[in-house]
Amino acid sequence: MSTHQPDTDRLAARRIVVSGRVQGVGFRPFVYRIARRLNLHGWVRNKTGQVIIHVEGSPHDLERFETTLTCRAPSLSRPHLEDARDSLPEHTRDFRILESDGTAEPDVHLPPDLFCCDDCIEELSRSSERRYRYPFTNCTQCGPRYTIIQALPYDRSRTSMRDFALCGDCRAEYENPLDRRFHAQPLACPVCGPALTFVQANSPQIHGKAALGATLDLLRKGGVVAVKGVGGYHLMCDPVDDEAVRRLRSRKHRPDKPLAVLFPMEGEDGLGAVRRFALPDDVEARACADPERPIVLMRRRSDCKLSDALAPGLSEIGVFLPYSPLHHLLLSEFDAPLVATSGNISGEPVITDNDEAQARLTRIADGFLHHNRPIVRPADDSVVRVIAGTRRLIRSGRGVAPRELDLRMPFERPLLAVGGHMKGAIALGWDKRCVISPHIGELDTPRSVRIFEQVIGDLQTLYRVAPQHIVCDAHPGYASTRWALDQNVPVTRVQHHVAHASAVAGEYPDVPRWLVFTWDGVGLGKDNELWGGEAFVGAAGAWRRVASLRPFHLLGGDRAGREPWRSAAALMWETGRDFPQGQWGGPFAHQAWQRRIGTHRTSSAGRLFDAAAALVLNVDVASFEGQGPMMLESAAAQTREAIALPLSRDEQGILRMDWEPLLPMLLDQRLSPERRAGLFHESLAQAVATQVAMLARTESFDAVGLVGGVFQNRLLAERVTALLFDTGIPAHLPSAVPANDGGLAFGQLIEAAARPQTGGI
Repeated sequence: MSTHQPDTDRLAARRIVVSGRVQGVGFRPFVYRIARRLNLHGWVRNKTGQVIIHVEGSPHDLERFETTLTCRAPSLSRPHLEDARDSLPEHTRDFRILESDGTAEPDVHLPPDLFCCDDCIEELSRSSERRYRYPFTNCTQCGPRYTIIQALPYDRSRTSMRDFALCGDCRAEYENPLDRRFHAQPLACPVCGPALTFVQANSPQIHGKAALGATLDLLRKGGVVAVKGVGGYHLMCDPVDDEAVRRLRSRKHRPDKPLAVLFPMEGEDGLGAVRRFALPDDVEARACADPERPIVLMRRRSDCKLSDALAPGLSEIGVFLPYSPLHHLLLSEFDAPLVATSGNISGEPVITDNDEAQARLTRIADGFLHHNRPIVRPADDSVVRVIAGTRRLIRSGRGVAPRELDLRMPFERPLLAVGGHMKGAIALGWDKRCVISPHIGELDTPRSVRIFEQVIGDLQTLYRVAPQHIVCDAHPGYASTRWALDQNVPVTRVQHHVAHASAVAGEYPDVPRWLVFTWDGVGLGKDNELWGGEAFVGAAGAWRRVASLRPFHLLGGDRAGREPWRSAAALMWETGRDFPQGQWGGPFAHQAWQRRIGTHRTSSAGRLFDAAAALVLNVDVASFEGQGPMMLESAAAQTREAIALPLSRDEQGILRMDWEPLLPMLLDQRLSPERRAGLFHESLAQAVATQVAMLARTESFDAVGLVGGVFQNRLLAERVTALLFDTGIPAHLPSAVPANDGGLAFGQLIEAAARPQTGGI
């Protein structure tokens, strides 16, 4: 390194503060290299979420340095030039990277887990490299982050890698500012880093490279292997082997829910293998190859050789590309795709601990591929679906979350939002920032609640935010609501669909006044009914319910989500029709319904879709939430023919859409299931457009929002947006947060902050 002292006659100095995502992405080495190239002196250091730079040199070179900081920053960073001002020269003789300073006020940006970069992938395949075929290789531009960080600032001693002492070669890389592994905190090699272990019942353990070979042998024989990855375990098997897929389903008690498939990277854009089985459009292809590496829902080819048992009754499969070195090694040796579904039990967070995996997954997996790098907190894979030409988050997880959103106006006090009960996620709001956690899971089990509590504690600790107010759902039975009420902090309850409406409003802050349709399964309404087909006019903090569906009495409450026959029976009985009871319910069900025993009045669009799936496709019982509607969408033939659905105002002035005219068509066996499914979707889409037109006569709004799990239905959402586009009315769907309950916490924050009693945005 040059120690040439700049000309003191022209010496200038600048103190620069950079915030944003500058931790864990190689930003300090990047700063060092720029300074060295421009022959500038000074220093750079981490300061609890910020990077502080003192730089000295000629005014011209300082200007070039400052421009380069943001224009040529590492691709995975998101720098924001917080402050830059003249400073007094310190007359340093070189440029140095100083140790992190963790004493300052926090401005923390927690990096998500990163995919394996091209340089590291290339090293995996070069036999001359000392990390040849090493499954934990990484550098400053790739590798785990969120799942290994125990505290901030982000240094190795504050990660789960702290017990892996660096060997001499790795130490030299770690300390060399010109090396791409300079201060790569998960840095490791076969000498000093984590290692694999293969375990199979009644067999000795196999370690190191041989463990990978044993895993591949078992997969080739049709076995199911639990493989520990970045954020938890995957259950893997051969997706072409129908028996292996069915065996996995049977053991996991997951008869129908789709299984994701991990594909090897081939071709210029990495999607060569994917295209032999699926038909990605341009947006889906870009989403799949994105560094976030989400699971992307794609249409399967008609000649697809993958097992039909991967996604029974559906025309799409979940596709993703490898994001860890271990994935690349497995797929390159297996030379074919692999099923890679979450290693968990019935909606719980993905399992992360070796012993727990072996104890709880032993009846599912024939073998286990463990490693000894601890996972601090779980992160399931993210899922996206392209709707109306834009990628939409279905599940926010590894690679995406923690999701950070910047707001226009600051929160007056720090808030914690705890979401709903299904698709759990939490959110923190303070200053002008909102941080949304990864998907946690359904809060039905002690382990789910334990992880929910851990994530709440971890995010508060890592971001150094102490909430002064908690926001939760209005439903008293939700585990998240019960938890909120048990804390010694003021609580605001936000109605479920109001939170959905505020979520889409928060994502599109330029729209001053909305008409938002919130269609989902059920959420507790203000009148103690089960809402789910609502429309609101207004803005966050000031919503007014203006439209809904014709209500009906649903037998069984929460059970109806997994038993669509209940919704079908309710519609039939509500309109005086007979329902062929068969094995479902028997005469006692109708008697209970007539006497209003165990029934709930509902306006749920999700239950309307369930009823249609039961009547058209005979989906009487669902093994996962949304199964019937997903199959109905997949079966639907496109049509522009529709059945007119009457609109009328009830005694409260709510504009109600009447679904009854759909029933004769849904019951008409002369029509094919595909035609009936298509007519159902088109009729509802046109009915929404008619509702918008009718409300526009009496209400003022600037745009329409479509939110809630029902609008993850691509056919419905795209038809509604197209119909509204033809009338000149803009329509918006969420994309930064899920439209389903995974986006509730964000909406709760936006809604609560806009209310005067909780402190406004």
